[in-house]
Amino acid sequence: MQQKSTYFYAIGLSYKKADAEVRGHFSLSDAAKQNVLAQAKQNGIESILLISTCNRTELYGFAEHPYQLIHLLCENTKGTVEEFQDVAYVHKNKEAINHMFRVGSGLDSQILGDFEIISQLKFAARASKKVNLMNSFTERLVNAVIQASKRIKTETELSSGATSVSFASVQYIMNNVESITDKNILLFGTGKIGRNTCENLVKHTKNSHITLINRTKDKAEEVAGKFNLVVKDYENLQDEINTSDIVIVATGAQNPTVYKSLISTDKPLLVLDLSIPKNVNEDIREHSNITLVHLDDLAKITDDTLEKRKAYIPNAEAIITEIMAEFNAWLDTLKFVPTIQAIKHKLTGFKNSEFNTQRKKLADFNEDQAELITNNLIQKITNQFAHHLREDSNTSDESLELIKKIFQLETTDNV
Repeated sequence: MQQKSTYFYAIGLSYKKADAEVRGHFSLSDAAKQNVLAQAKQNGIESILLISTCNRTELYGFAEHPYQLIHLLCENTKGTVEEFQDVAYVHKNKEAINHMFRVGSGLDSQILGDFEIISQLKFAARASKKVNLMNSFTERLVNAVIQASKRIKTETELSSGATSVSFASVQYIMNNVESITDKNILLFGTGKIGRNTCENLVKHTKNSHITLINRTKDKAEEVAGKFNLVVKDYENLQDEINTSDIVIVATGAQNPTVYKSLISTDKPLLVLDLSIPKNVNEDIREHSNITLVHLDDLAKITDDTLEKRKAYIPNAEAIITEIMAEFNAWLDTLKFVPTIQAIKHKLTGFKNSEFNTQRKKLADFNEDQAELITNNLIQKITNQFAHHLREDSNTSDESLELIKKIFQLETTDNV
């Protein structure tokens, strides 16, 4: 899969070896993502994808050495190379392809069957394509992973029921808080996780005492409008925290937005932090009435539904194997392209040489007609070679060598 002396890599870290604090160090903000893309282009990287969620940060791209991608990540986050090496993974070529399939299918998610990652992959692909950092290989791979994800969703029950961190948070509340319908709940942050949490709260708790706060108020009002909930100004955050029984923090800030000095209430207060980096400062634990739960704690909660999902892993893996085989078959055909192009070039050279001879010999040489006929013949001949190489995969390498020898071709494999 070599391309201009480069290889396809997947580098990153996830919940498996990196705790929430370390993942926070490598979290890529929107501005940081733009910087990575710009620097990748400056460094001659032809294709790259960036994923940064609460559970993982990953870069997929072509490079001569994985350090090029690792350096881009560390330069644009708070993380260091040494810290990365302690918890990271580096996959190359087919292992990197396999990794993307497992991530995109929900098999590698912190909560098995959580498919929210696929929308992140789509967003990453659009962002890279917009700045011309998406080659045909990566685009085809992403589309194959999306296809696998769709089939696993429709053909298996790997994602039966709600599977996300937002649902796990609501499940935790319902399992640990009595008289949930009477409690005052504050949701701080109405991004994607906040919106999903809000929907699950309304659906499962039947609670009408839910207040939303977001730095940008109109975004909170947009979410609240769907469920007829109360929205308060960001300036009211401290007051709302202290009149609440449950506070859910789902902001996307790079530093804590809730901390010890904001809390003055003496009544029991449950605080759930669904953010990476952590948006609730650990110092709030110094208040004896506070229970702080982070999303890593929530992900450890497994119910009967999650256990049942495990039975569908083989079905999901079979779908991945099938679609990955199709992708690899397409990939294998790419190695024929330089040879086919070289044959076409060689035959075109023969044609041009013959045209020069016939121009001298024939006063009435019909060049336009000869051009049409010879171009058609060249196309048919090259198509025949391409068909043979695609169909006869067992001996294609030997066929390539024989064709190169017969036509005295010099090609450079670009895949």
